[in-house]
Amino acid sequence: MANERRPENMVRITTPELAQAFIDEQIKAMQEQIGDKKVLLALSGGVDSSVVAALLIKAVGNQLTCVHVNHGLLRKGEPEQVIEVFQNQMKANLVYVDATDRFLDKLAGVTDPETKRMIIGGEFIEVFAEEARKLDGVEFLAQGTIWPDILESEKGIKAHHNAGGLPEDLNFELVEPVKILFKDEVRVVGKQLGLPDGMVYRQPFPGPGLGVRCPGAITRERLEAVRESDAILREEFAKNGLEGKVWQYFTVVPDFKSTGIKDGKRAFEWSVIIRAVNTTDAMTAEVEEIPFALMHHLVKRITHEVPGVNRVLYDFTPKPTGTIEFE
Repeated sequence: MANERRPENMVRITTPELAQAFIDEQIKAMQEQIGDKKVLLALSGGVDSSVVAALLIKAVGNQLTCVHVNHGLLRKGEPEQVIEVFQNQMKANLVYVDATDRFLDKLAGVTDPETKRMIIGGEFIEVFAEEARKLDGVEFLAQGTIWPDILESEKGIKAHHNAGGLPEDLNFELVEPVKILFKDEVRVVGKQLGLPDGMVYRQPFPGPGLGVRCPGAITRERLEAVRESDAILREEFAKNGLEGKVWQYFTVVPDFKSTGIKDGKRAFEWSVIIRAVNTTDAMTAEVEEIPFALMHHLVKRITHEVPGVNRVLYDFTPKPTGTIEFE
């Protein structure tokens, strides 16, 4: 078995050589742990679960089954990227579940942020458990737990985001190959494993996805406005050299409308809020200064290309007093 805790004298993984040594060590450890049995992984497309998937493909090949649950709250192009990288390129056993309707129907009319989170988390476990029961002989569950998750759960800052929740009949043994790594180390390992930069350097993305960027009761129309405006923001940040320099940037579409003018007529439509922040540890955050010309360009694109939107606002609030996400 691999280390249960991060050794105090462990050298930070910053180079391809150190990453390769870690990969070799984990492949050997996982092969010993799993043997000829089957292993299951919930693959979100985020860096942690993607690195675990790539490690397991190298270690046990088709003994791994990845389940990608699309809850309808992912960013534009993300489900397609998971299918392209893992099913088409890495030839993984990938089960793709489009549960969009199921999640959005359950969320209809729900305005309380914590209730929304609980519905999304609970439904995810239900869908994953249903898929797990369709498979025979699975004894192991792989997870993208990383070292800060363990530290924060020990301090009571957050519930351990992976380990709990599965029904009792699914009594799996855990496989957690990156649990002694920090996020920056996971990225170095992912790069060494050959994962695409868009996956390795993906911004932090909350478990409830765009659900926390659609304040109030989630509707399909407003969710699409978040998804489309977010895609424009990401595209323009990449074009203007801000991708990778700004820690997190996204759009929010709150549940209120304002009066505007479209095609010479009065238009009662939503506002898009842009949020862009820099941080080292997510405990505090400073607002990024977006060049004024870029801001004008973003306003023009978002108001002309995203249906139902007539205003763009910029959130200048640091953390504290604001949190990074809106909900």
